[in-house]
Amino acid sequence: MLCPVCRFDNFEGEDTCANCGADLATSDVPQPAQDFHDTILGDHIDRLGLGSLKTVDPRTPVADAIRQMHEADTDCLLVTEGGQLVGIFTDRDAVVKVAGKRQDAFDVRDFMTPDPVVLRHDDTIAVAIHKMAVGEFRHLPIVEGGRPIGVVAAADLFRHLVDSLA
Repeated sequence: MLCPVCRFDNFEGEDTCANCGADLATSDVPQPAQDFHDTILGDHIDRLGLGSLKTVDPRTPVADAIRQMHEADTDCLLVTEGGQLVGIFTDRDAVVKVAGKRQDAFDVRDFMTPDPVVLRHDDTIAVAIHKMAVGEFRHLPIVEGGRPIGVVAAADLFRHLVDSLA
């Protein structure tokens, strides 16, 4: 049994840690979850301010999309068709999926993430962090009625949390 204090590997059934003397008698007994009453994670994402968004059509040549990202100094483009969100194209897509391919031969739809995970403006920061962590995303579009209204980046969340704790 590992000591929860010093991580020393004790014999199973020991009541105290042989290394640091910590109590082990209750360390393997399930404990009730602690309630979290902090308001920071319960804040709605609109408290962050809606991040600016840049949209492209799925038929946009990928070279043009990458150029637009550089010009706008943005890490992602929301891919829309008829005003509806159909995908997201990020700097990671450009580096991982496009690198080494003839950019003039492909469109954004060939490399975008279709049907991306989204947020609503009234979702909480905790929901945004959870979706980003589970999906390993750095950008989440904010939609209303299927239409993008903003983007939340992981950097926005971290900045808000740091500012709130300061």
